[in-house]
Amino acid sequence: MFKLTRIVLIGLLLAPAVGHAADAAQAFGARPAVLDASLSPDGQSIALIQPLAGGQASALFVAKLDGTGQPKPILTSTGKPDRLNGCGWVSNTRLICDIYMVTTVDAQRMVFTRVLVLNADGTKVQELSANSSNYVLSYRQFGGQVIDWLVDDPAGGAVLMTRSFREEASTGTLLANQRRGLAVEKVDTNSLQRTLVEQPREDVVRYISDQHGAVRIYGLRSTTNQGYATSKVIYYYRSAEGGPWKPLSTYDGEAHTGFEPVDVDRDLNAAYGFEWVNGHVAAVRVALDGSGKRDVLVSRDDVDVDRLIHVGRQRKVVGASYATDRRQVEFFDPALKATATALAKALGQPMIRFVDASQDETRLLLWAGTDVDPGRYYLFDRTAKRLAEVMPGRPELAGYKLSPVKAITYAAADGTQIPAYLTLPPGSDGKNLPAIVMPHGGPSARDEWGFDWLAQYFAHQGFAVLQPNFRGSAGYGEEWFQKNGFQSWKTAIGDVSDAGRWLTAQGVAAPGKLAIVGWSYGGYAALQSAVVDPDLFKAVVAIAPVTDLEAWRQEFRTFTNYKVVDAFVGRGPHVKEGSPAQNAARIKAPVLMFHGDQDVNVGVGESRLMQARLKAVGAKSELVVYPGLDHQLDDAATRGQMLGQIDRFLRAALGM
Repeated sequence: MFKLTRIVLIGLLLAPAVGHAADAAQAFGARPAVLDASLSPDGQSIALIQPLAGGQASALFVAKLDGTGQPKPILTSTGKPDRLNGCGWVSNTRLICDIYMVTTVDAQRMVFTRVLVLNADGTKVQELSANSSNYVLSYRQFGGQVIDWLVDDPAGGAVLMTRSFREEASTGTLLANQRRGLAVEKVDTNSLQRTLVEQPREDVVRYISDQHGAVRIYGLRSTTNQGYATSKVIYYYRSAEGGPWKPLSTYDGEAHTGFEPVDVDRDLNAAYGFEWVNGHVAAVRVALDGSGKRDVLVSRDDVDVDRLIHVGRQRKVVGASYATDRRQVEFFDPALKATATALAKALGQPMIRFVDASQDETRLLLWAGTDVDPGRYYLFDRTAKRLAEVMPGRPELAGYKLSPVKAITYAAADGTQIPAYLTLPPGSDGKNLPAIVMPHGGPSARDEWGFDWLAQYFAHQGFAVLQPNFRGSAGYGEEWFQKNGFQSWKTAIGDVSDAGRWLTAQGVAAPGKLAIVGWSYGGYAALQSAVVDPDLFKAVVAIAPVTDLEAWRQEFRTFTNYKVVDAFVGRGPHVKEGSPAQNAARIKAPVLMFHGDQDVNVGVGESRLMQARLKAVGAKSELVVYPGLDHQLDDAATRGQMLGQIDRFLRAALGM
């Protein structure tokens, strides 16, 4: 048995002070209280990135896990545009943080990243990304990524990280630097001394280390004659002793062929990764000893195996995961499997996720949650068998009654059983309710069982919510994915509309009280469903939607991934027929749209085009544009305002 305690200091001082009496839209729209968490190598300290009140800002807090001292904010970001994206301990006294930002350069929205290093007390903040001269001949967008924390380094404080080299000019006509491509450097985080480990290679998109200082694999993306990237990545490996690079595999994300390596296990001298097996993604291990020996570790004939489970600073692969009705984990490590089973039983939580570990792995930082619990962070001491709660994931929802999520299936028009999740208002008998169909984004994604802040908010407001994993969703194999939800939009949108018909036929949806709400591809699906079945949904809400497939394709024209997006959208009559903005005259229901003007996934022009087309045909529509926000609308005040506006819109449109 485990002894469950609470680290009161962290739970009380870092949790936002919002009670259950707060406005529901603000409470459900609040950002998670922990955006990122990391455990120091000695297991004595924790670093948490937390949102600051009211908007996009966040701060990095460091606290002692024995409860001594005050949790201290040591680094803040405004979110306009800089954003703290994640932090990890390089030693017991120093942290590395990733910074992400979206900004406009030469009238083009672009993503930039940088890496910082700082002491755990907030001093000695330095840029870890390599500096370049003012004469670099292209934008320095990406500041590198840590690929190995060098846990065996006796000196400590060094990492392996990638660096993008670009040609640099000098006075006169010669180039000061002619090297191009992605390289790997060993960087001392105290002195900032850099040592080149892997020479820059053009078109390389990935290096994989064995987490003990040796780069064992790199991936080279195939390009067209025009310089556009393709969906093919050619992987090379070398032996544990070094030597020449040899071909490992060619992975094609579009054709669903080949082995995609993700991690290297030094002790087993093998690479872990994913491969399509009999139409589904499987977890696979391939030997790196020249034999090419391949072991299928976890494979299913119903769903894809889509995650590898890691524990510790060495990123040791200890299992693989997949989602059926609920997410399941198959552990390769018997001891860790026993620990996870016992923890889940002790907490009464069926979902356990290992977040981080101390250097010796005797202390584990974990997250646990369910559909009716947004989750909590815990520290588990394996030696003392003591479990301590660190803090809740969404303290604003304390006091709110959340709704159980039920996995169901419904029949599409052709008889295919479509998996979905149904969330009903607390205490409801599930009959004669205002109802919402809420298709997910992607479309290369799927919904899973668990807490969903959008579905839970609408259920709290009295709506039944159905989330369909329509054909075109990822996670159910190649046949289910078809050509993706854009090229196979007729099937995907048909399944979404059939979800609404099922709600009505089952008596869940009251007559005339059926709406559709979606984000990203889900927003596209909401609008296109209203095109195909104008009388089915009585209200349409689309957040950051694609509205014109050709216009969305052209958004990527100046980027290297244009050919990948071009192939994903495809060519043919489906492009116009499947574009809501090209068929706006068919939409009868009132429409409400939201979009951030810094969205790099789907440009705000998509919603502006849709709004113009709807207004041109006299439709009832409204567009809300949020300045300075991207695709995620990651701002607590904005999300709260948006939820409240959607609720009022739906009530008016459905006559509630």
